[in-house]
Amino acid sequence: MSGTRNNADAQAMSPGIPPRTEAEFWTSAQRQASSLHEISYRACFKPQVPRHFINGFTDPGDVVYDPFMGRGTTVLEALLLGRKAIGNDINPLSRILVEPRTRLPNPEQVGERLKAIPVDPSARADLDLSMFYHPSTEAELVSLRRYLGERRKSGSEDHIDRWIRMIATNRLTGHSAGFFSVYTLPPNQATTPENQRRINRQRCQAPEYRDVKALIFRKSVRMLRAVLPEERKALERAQERTILLSEDAKTTPAIRNESVHLTVTSPPFLNIVNYATDNWLRCWFNELPVQEISARMTLSASVETWTGLMQDVFRELWRVTRPGGRVAYEVGEVRKRTLNLDEIILPLGERAGFVVERIMINTQKFTKTSNIWGIRNNQDGTNTNRIVLFRKGSGK
Repeated sequence: MSGTRNNADAQAMSPGIPPRTEAEFWTSAQRQASSLHEISYRACFKPQVPRHFINGFTDPGDVVYDPFMGRGTTVLEALLLGRKAIGNDINPLSRILVEPRTRLPNPEQVGERLKAIPVDPSARADLDLSMFYHPSTEAELVSLRRYLGERRKSGSEDHIDRWIRMIATNRLTGHSAGFFSVYTLPPNQATTPENQRRINRQRCQAPEYRDVKALIFRKSVRMLRAVLPEERKALERAQERTILLSEDAKTTPAIRNESVHLTVTSPPFLNIVNYATDNWLRCWFNELPVQEISARMTLSASVETWTGLMQDVFRELWRVTRPGGRVAYEVGEVRKRTLNLDEIILPLGERAGFVVERIMINTQKFTKTSNIWGIRNNQDGTNTNRIVLFRKGSGK
């Protein structure tokens, strides 16, 4: 017998130290996912993360939950795999991005609806957007905003309108001709008008005309025609099995006690994301009060404050998790890989009553998101998924 033992086995034999495994749990060949995930959202994880745990720890019909659903990766994976899904996010934009992908139109329906939306060539926004949009693009965008707003206020908004709203919200700004704006930051955040003027000067650029309806239709076709028949059927069967909430994750009374089989989530990391500066343009388009929403979304500047918030979340997760259920809590490496949040999360789960089963560190040889942010892979970016897997014992 060899005298060498791997790190995970050595830790497993040490009382009080959970086993830690480092590997590539989902390889390059496994990274293909449903086209429905092709929605940009800052700090989202790959669909293979929730799929790994859903397949491993649940059966069809079980309840899968994400208290910080973001773009809805966990929710969609759960529904596509025949599970019931509960998603929650205090950011109301999250539901705008998630709900339309649980009930799909077909491309023809989207095309016909777009043709019926009136456009006022003289329409202008109630704030200066000239640094982002050509005047004709702005007119089309404002006309669309008016139409969707009127449909929602009158109660006549349907799943086709919601799909169009979702696509438009995600096409507002970006760094290619597939977006409504001139070249700007990646599509998962918006820069300020002042910064955009500076970008325009540096790049010697001016907003070019973008056909809003054509871009929405093109993106819709790309996403919808790639949906597999079995995926569409799974979503159709899931119509009555999905709950989407916009609550504080530490207080979710709509979720019954001990009803969740598995939680897979990735919480907000400290104060890395500033809601008001990142989402002001999306809030404008969707007529949401950005300052009011921003005040609800606490930005934790310190580890201590963040830890307190997460402790409250774990207590709520203990309430909703069934005996024997699991929580997969994904956190990244922040502050240039000097702060490993898995080491902070671990005792929080234990204090709430969970048992730590394993710490999983999924290493990536290539991370597209890091390239988008201009960060060299495997050096300064978040190139690993650090996941703490908890279990709720059968006792109380």
